[in-house]
Amino acid sequence: MSTMELTVANGIHILTLTNGDNENKLNLDVINEYHKHVDTVAAYEGNTAFVLICDHEKTFSTGIDLEWLMGDGVEHAGEFVAQLENLMLRVGLLDMPTIIGLNGNCYAGGAIFATAFDFKFMRSDRGRFCYPEVNINIPFTDVMSAIIQLNPNKQVLKEMALIGTAFTGEECLKHQIVDYIFSQNELRAKVLEFAQAMAGKDRKTFGNIKSGLRPSLVAFKQQRKL
Repeated sequence: MSTMELTVANGIHILTLTNGDNENKLNLDVINEYHKHVDTVAAYEGNTAFVLICDHEKTFSTGIDLEWLMGDGVEHAGEFVAQLENLMLRVGLLDMPTIIGLNGNCYAGGAIFATAFDFKFMRSDRGRFCYPEVNINIPFTDVMSAIIQLNPNKQVLKEMALIGTAFTGEECLKHQIVDYIFSQNELRAKVLEFAQAMAGKDRKTFGNIKSGLRPSLVAFKQQRKL
């Protein structure tokens, strides 16, 4: 079953999550589907922007599908973690502007993945952003630690990582976790408007600048030959 849909509009690649009733949880099938769409976006010839949004009214992603991981996914756990990390690295270093629109709750693996995007928009009136790993006894991997270090406010990062504090949209804006907040009715349009304004950036230039700002991600990507 497909859990997302990729469309192209005005030169912008828009990936819409469609499994919100299942909280857009991450398992191996979902990660493989993400990789397939990232392949398509990366292979596009010309300047573009990559947008990730969700069509659900209150949830963006609650992270890893723990029920799957502790059940049928046990024998695939190593592959799953590696492919999740690879996805974060690929998106974190895509040679184009990447923009995410958080329509609601974004937790754990979903929140770490969101952090890899260049520009983060969030709903102002509903939803929380949280790294709860410290409270569910799941330590960050080295790659995930590198991803969350992209947060510019290190004092707030300490609170997020070591306490597991969940922040509202307004708090996320205040603490520089996200770049912009808008109401539910405005969010999608504002994300696409910004993406359109960014889509003309030269990919080679943009990619080189981004890589220079994210040397730890570059090192991991080179190690994995992605």
